[in-house]
Amino acid sequence: MSAEATRRQIVEAADDLFYRQGFDHTSFADIAQAVGLSRGNFYYHFKTKDEILGEVIALRLQTTQAMLDAWEAQGEDPAQRIASFIEMLIANRAQIMLHGCPVGTLCGELAKLDHAAQGRAAEVFSLFRTWLARQFALMGAGAEADRLAMHLLARSQGVAALASAFRDEAFIRQEVDQMHAWMAACAASQA
Repeated sequence: MSAEATRRQIVEAADDLFYRQGFDHTSFADIAQAVGLSRGNFYYHFKTKDEILGEVIALRLQTTQAMLDAWEAQGEDPAQRIASFIEMLIANRAQIMLHGCPVGTLCGELAKLDHAAQGRAAEVFSLFRTWLARQFALMGAGAEADRLAMHLLARSQGVAALASAFRDEAFIRQEVDQMHAWMAACAASQA
């Protein structure tokens, strides 16, 4: 396996472990074991956990942008594209109930640690915010577009946090249905 492929494998394993165990509770040994590398070989690729964290955040930014681009290409109109964002809670419900939102949990943990990478991790939320605001603007929301984007982003984070706390799939489905109804009302008011 090439060095680049090994680095990618390490970053993907770290991303999964940071999500499931938390950044602070994941050791080099945990990541090396997940990839099947000796510690010596592992240190050849990454010298510090912060270096891995930077790569994990870059991967999350890249995959989030790719997902937003796909929703943009697949959705016929802004309301349909926003529905894809809402449906993410259903698509990822099993993991959300176990671990919460991967973006929210990492940002929260890094904030508690007063970690220098917290701002960079929050850029994933900024991608969602900007994209949602653009969709609302395309629907005709004008100056309200960013406020609506933040409302939907905050609500989805609240649903993820409570779904994780209570492990309640019915709650997720109920909230997703309510978000779709809210979106339909927003779309109707802009028409």
